[in-house]
Amino acid sequence: MVYLGRPSKGCQMCRTRRIKCDETKPTCNQCSKARRQCPGYRDEFDLLLRNENQAAARRALKANSTTASAASSSKKVAVLKESQPHPRQQALQLSRSQTTALTNSLSIPTEDLATCHFLSNFVLVPGQEQHSARGYNHFLLPLLQQYSNSADREGNMHLQHAFNACALASLGERYGSPGPGPGLGRITTEKEKYSLLQKSAAEYTLALRATNAALRDPVRCKEDGVLAAVLLLGMFENITAKPNTGSAWGSHVEGAVQLVKARGKKQLQTELGLQLFIVVRTQVIIHNLITANAPAMGVSWWINEEATADPTATACQRLNLVAAELRSQVYHFLADPLSYSLSSSIAIIKSFLARAQALDFETVQWLSTLPPSWRLESIPYSSSDNENIFPGIVDIYPDMWTAAIYNLARTTRLVLMSIIVRCAAFLARPGDYRTTAEYAFASRTASGVVADVIGSIPFHLGHLPPRRDINGDVRENNNNGRGLGGYFLTWPLACVVSQDYVSDARKLFAALWVSREGERKGC
Repeated sequence: MVYLGRPSKGCQMCRTRRIKCDETKPTCNQCSKARRQCPGYRDEFDLLLRNENQAAARRALKANSTTASAASSSKKVAVLKESQPHPRQQALQLSRSQTTALTNSLSIPTEDLATCHFLSNFVLVPGQEQHSARGYNHFLLPLLQQYSNSADREGNMHLQHAFNACALASLGERYGSPGPGPGLGRITTEKEKYSLLQKSAAEYTLALRATNAALRDPVRCKEDGVLAAVLLLGMFENITAKPNTGSAWGSHVEGAVQLVKARGKKQLQTELGLQLFIVVRTQVIIHNLITANAPAMGVSWWINEEATADPTATACQRLNLVAAELRSQVYHFLADPLSYSLSSSIAIIKSFLARAQALDFETVQWLSTLPPSWRLESIPYSSSDNENIFPGIVDIYPDMWTAAIYNLARTTRLVLMSIIVRCAAFLARPGDYRTTAEYAFASRTASGVVADVIGSIPFHLGHLPPRRDINGDVRENNNNGRGLGGYFLTWPLACVVSQDYVSDARKLFAALWVSREGERKGC
């Protein structure tokens, strides 16, 4: 008998996600906490027997022929089971020399593996307790179920094709290069990566065609599934894009804006509609801060009592939208300042400066008055051994959505510091603006904010240093949604790299992660 080391006793889902399983029977607590169906466990005795002799192999093939043929005829596999273990007396005759005998192994279709990978990495399911509003992309679960049970499946394929495109692309980008695979269904060659990306591109083309057909229907275009498909098309562009190529993503965001405008306030009356609206609003904030455009329909249209699931996050997003609006005004004014007299220009710039300073103060107040459930844990990290962690403070957040909102507040402060410096430079002419108090404040503030953004990278990407509890035991760093973490980091890191106040070491570290995430958005 050939012993190949101690195999994992964890459930199938935990082994696929490569996290520690607590092995609770009949279902593990990790799956329960993540609100996933636990597929169960492998037979422990069967785990120890990897190779059989020829006689046992013939008996196994004969016994399992019916099961194998039934499994091959099924297009969708809900729960995968290994073959039944053979009697122990047969196992006693196993021989090390007969290594070519039958090997029991799990085989998951690539499409199913891609689905599991995407749902595990890019969908943040809200907790069942007090943090019920903290989710992201979780609208996909009921919508996919709804469309799969629909009588008009062919007419509702826009969402399924868009989902397939994202799932296949994320798996291809994540596991397409040589290195450790996901365990089951390992993908490690460029050929396999190319095949996955080809399939994802084909699904994307089908999704575009089906979505455009739905958009031409005046009734169907207002459905939740159509808006969800547009958001997924934008996510596909983000997953597959290279650095500094966000125009395709931006076009989908602008399309989503037109859809939520057409859907009106009625969309906020359902839980699904509100979830979709918040995702669009988050995308709008980032898109407007990047492009220096004011929010369409104005800040008050996006922020109101009906459009609030989490008051704390909504308060931050109001500040984000106001900052985007201010940046747009400053950008367009400085593009043609000669349209005004000198005295008028100075007065306008002073007004911009005061508004930026006041808005930054509001943002600081928001950060300093967060409820206990939003508080982060900061731990010092001084070692330089881990290339994934920059020495300094590493922050640990309650969840991924909370971390994303923190970084939205930080990048808003960086945008405001840029406005303050531009206003100071205008008012200091012909003198050197770098001698002004405003520049000193902006430089000091931006440096601290950049350190905070970099300190959030380990949490977003699952590279937290080991921690110990009060008993001295090592605490497991179970950070789900690593793909979503890389997705959320794209804008903050791009913002950090563009700052003039960043030390060379921090800028190099941030640029390295921008490059990595650009190449492997599947996370």
